Amino acid sequence: MFFERPESGEIAVLVHIDFHDQDENHGPEEFVELAISAGADPVAIVTGSRHKPDSKFFVGTGKLDEIKDIVVREEAQVVLFDHALSPSQERNLESMLNCRVLDRTGLILDIFAQRARTHEGKLQVELAQLQHMSTRLVRGWTHLERQKGGIGMRGPGETQLETDRRLLRDRLKSIQKRLAKVNSQRDQSRRARARSDVPTVSLVGYTNAGKSTLFNRITGAEVYAANQLFATLDPTLRRLDLEQVGTVVLADTVGFIRKLPHRLVKAFQATLKESAEADLLLHIVDAADINRDDNIESVETVLQEIGADELPTLKVFNKIDALETGEPRIDRDEHGNPVRVWVSARDGVGIELLEQAIAELLSEDIVNDTIVVPNDQGRFRAMLFEQGGVKEEHYDELGQSILALRLPRKDYLQILAKVGMTEEQIQAA
Repeated sequence: MFFERPESGEIAVLVHIDFHDQDENHGPEEFVELAISAGADPVAIVTGSRHKPDSKFFVGTGKLDEIKDIVVREEAQVVLFDHALSPSQERNLESMLNCRVLDRTGLILDIFAQRARTHEGKLQVELAQLQHMSTRLVRGWTHLERQKGGIGMRGPGETQLETDRRLLRDRLKSIQKRLAKVNSQRDQSRRARARSDVPTVSLVGYTNAGKSTLFNRITGAEVYAANQLFATLDPTLRRLDLEQVGTVVLADTVGFIRKLPHRLVKAFQATLKESAEADLLLHIVDAADINRDDNIESVETVLQEIGADELPTLKVFNKIDALETGEPRIDRDEHGNPVRVWVSARDGVGIELLEQAIAELLSEDIVNDTIVVPNDQGRFRAMLFEQGGVKEEHYDELGQSILALRLPRKDYLQILAKVGMTEEQIQAA
């Protein structure tokens, strides 16, 4: 990983500016959480408002002097901006403030670098870091030589910047090649699950909404869960057995956030496919968060970016233990289908209702019945066996087959169509 992290929290000054031309501005509270999650020790928050960013320093000269005074007084080691800075703005600010300057994307990348546990996660983080830092070569990339060996790498008469750019390109190609291999393996696993008709349920939601705590509560897993942003970065899959449905695969994924940099969404495309190709999304919401509605909108925006906005979704309002009148319940639409479930993952309240709602939504696409097959419908019986949809068979006193079925409804309807029958003509046992 690029960033060599200090062992203790770095003293940080945070900068949050509201702009008049933006439809909505959010306070600095979430950015403070991001900074703390990265291991920073925020000593001051500089706020202000402008019509538009200054092209040279992002902030005006007066605000820049204010930031500089705080940096000197507090002996700050880093200044964090809750905004996207251009490479030139970052360099100009570092020159004026005499300390490191990091924008919102750089800060989130730093958190991701700390949280990545798996080989794939680390590769994705490094790819995003490289792409983000590629325009900031002024800092130098000679540390890349440690990863490939410096001798024989530098051509005669080649400048340091040219060498760094070539090292960067080589490293990018290497990571992309390795990621392609990992992605191919993940795709094979998804196809295998699809062939075996095992439904996938993916947990999505705003970061720190309690996804991992809920995941652990339902599956009995021990995924790392903490009260911090991006506690989970790598996807984790676990098996879950539900009545009426059977085995399903539950996937815990990275949390979303407002203004999640597009580069990060792209870098984690393979990870997010677990959500985009799920049979059901559980959108986990912190019911007690004052920004609940905004957080829901942010998650839905990212789901749209990864092409998962049309998937069946069940909203799970978590942390009802923090509400004054939080009671576990299922909210249904006009057709009686579950649309919201209210639970407390920490206390284990409402988990049975959640499992019931999941089973109801998934069982809509699964035939799980016992039927009577007359003696003259041998072809129909044979096709059900060929499809692997017969769980059990016995015979009644007339010699007719009594079949216990479990198979996808679309496969069942195709078989009926081939034998020229309808669901209404099938006799239930």
